[in-house]
Amino acid sequence: MASRLLHRLRHALASDGPGEAAAGPEAEQFPESSELEDDDAEGLSSRLSGTLSFTSAEDEEDEGDDEDDEAGPDSLASGDGTSGEDAERSPPDGQRGSQLLARQLQDFWKKSRNTLVPQRLLFEVTSANVVKDPPSKYVLYTFAVMGPGDRQPAQISRRYSDFERLHRNLQRQFRGPMTAISFPRKRLRRNFTAETIARRSRAFEQFLGHLQAVPELRHAPDLQDFFVLPELRRAQSLTCTGLYREALALWANAWQLQTQLGTPSGPDRPLLTLAGLAVCYQELEDPGEARACCEKALQLLRDKRPHPFLAPFLEAHVRLSWRLGVDKRQSEAQLQALQEAGLTPSPPPSLKELLIKELLD
Repeated sequence: MASRLLHRLRHALASDGPGEAAAGPEAEQFPESSELEDDDAEGLSSRLSGTLSFTSAEDEEDEGDDEDDEAGPDSLASGDGTSGEDAERSPPDGQRGSQLLARQLQDFWKKSRNTLVPQRLLFEVTSANVVKDPPSKYVLYTFAVMGPGDRQPAQISRRYSDFERLHRNLQRQFRGPMTAISFPRKRLRRNFTAETIARRSRAFEQFLGHLQAVPELRHAPDLQDFFVLPELRRAQSLTCTGLYREALALWANAWQLQTQLGTPSGPDRPLLTLAGLAVCYQELEDPGEARACCEKALQLLRDKRPHPFLAPFLEAHVRLSWRLGVDKRQSEAQLQALQEAGLTPSPPPSLKELLIKELLD
């Protein structure tokens, strides 16, 4: 199956010569043994044949470009900024492949839900797009993330440098658990060939799966940041600029990712996500969904000391309840008690004001 996949990928890219890249000193940072060898192509998952798509081969013509160019700043958040605008669109077959993937993963969970072994998240590369962002050029890998009970997978788009940064940070903090987890090294040449992209896609799937399999690594803040932080930053930016429909999709995706991963670091990011969802639903004239988000947030804040988000969520819940004609007395009483105790100004800041001021570290 993998041989046929690679044959199709070679055929799709046959109109161009191999895209080669010159790597910097970091190219030899990872040992040879950490790279998938050529004969490992036969071990590629057969799942890729139904879901993995590539951009056209014309992006491989510039042999002088280097994947994940390190000449400029390259923060983790930069990966999300290119996923919507710079990356070329996948063909319609990619959408059909994503739907097929969701059905396949749902079948997997149904078959395995009665087993005694705890199930982890599943990761699948659904597309790999070559992105030109002068002076650099890189491959943007889009992953479907599926957990038990999910009807549709969440999605993230990351580049090699994002994975490399995550690997480096985890190695620094968890030397013991990370010794058994391999990572694909940088290559001096042929970073944009079908074979390299396919092997790296498979290697990144395995890398994330291995991290999720180790409890100590699964709850590491750096891993949580890798999955969620770029989406939150992009959603916050879109909300602040009034692009509520686009922001809503990112907030919803971030909420699903946090639900899949768990929130061992505390409620602040889930609360920020629910605030973003509530604001977008309000602006898009869907008060019912906005109120439901406020209720989820108030449940997270129950029995906790006063939180900066508590009064804004109570105020939004009161206003939305009044608009929908449902009972709001309990939220009104709680908000009044906070104001009388001097724990929040009257009126409290709105959820949108908090979103604008909140700094995502």
